[in-house]
Amino acid sequence: MTMRREERTTPVNGAPGRGRPLAPVPAVLLGMVSVQGGAAVAKDLFPALGALGTAAARITLSALVLLAAFRPPLARFGRAHWRAVIPYGLVLGAMNSIFYLALERIPLGLAVTLEFVGPLAVAVLGSRRPSDLLWVLLAAAGIALLLPWNAAQVSGLDPLGAVLALVAGGCWAAYILLGGRVSRHFTDGHAVATGMLFAMLLVLPFAVVDGVLGRLTPPLLGAGLGVALLSSAVPYTLEMVALRELPSRTFGILMSLEPAIAALAGLLFLSERLAALQWLAVALVSAASAGAALTATGTPPPLEA
Repeated sequence: MTMRREERTTPVNGAPGRGRPLAPVPAVLLGMVSVQGGAAVAKDLFPALGALGTAAARITLSALVLLAAFRPPLARFGRAHWRAVIPYGLVLGAMNSIFYLALERIPLGLAVTLEFVGPLAVAVLGSRRPSDLLWVLLAAAGIALLLPWNAAQVSGLDPLGAVLALVAGGCWAAYILLGGRVSRHFTDGHAVATGMLFAMLLVLPFAVVDGVLGRLTPPLLGAGLGVALLSSAVPYTLEMVALRELPSRTFGILMSLEPAIAALAGLLFLSERLAALQWLAVALVSAASAGAALTATGTPPPLEA
């Protein structure tokens, strides 16, 4: 992800704070731009490190940064803490790694659009409103437009990449559900820092077997740190500003712009041009997400990495 997204936790609504350096709406938008910019930089590292190697470098550096920033009291955690945070962290690591494997095969905008089905499904399935069927139909129409119905579309969209993006979306859905459990035992910073520790433990063996550590030159290490900051530390900080001031519904509607922002980032930074039907698919999934957030009664789910 993007980390589109891994450190987000349940927002706390309240009165607007004073003396904030940045208004909440621009903070959310800048956070999304940062996440997708990080994904674009990460994709440029794939030729040197591979998708899994890049994911391992990013997750490891993110974990080190977050552990240093939040310093979770690991020695004081009890059994309930570990039962909650270990699966949360493992799903987080799987989500980001599988997303990068998808990103290796398909454009950034399409990968995020397909992955977005995960949190959208959680939002819709958690509701009993008949009107939510409309959002399901919109999202289904968007996904249908991306499916390879003929030979020309197969050449334009890698089927395995599309499947991997959907699997990453499934991991995103699991991450959201596990995040609710984690939030009952941890503060925001301790949860994400500890979760990232276990995400790192999941991906590091793959990096070692693949020989990624031996290929990490200082420039690549610096680029990996940039990806970690863009995809984790910067958006996390910006969204913490926004989540304390924005209503949940507003935050969820803003986040529905993420597939479109990802498609624009792919166009600007990676020269990934989408066909007209693919842009329409992005718009339909974004509209479904915005609609689900608009009619939701609860808080928006945390986002992926």
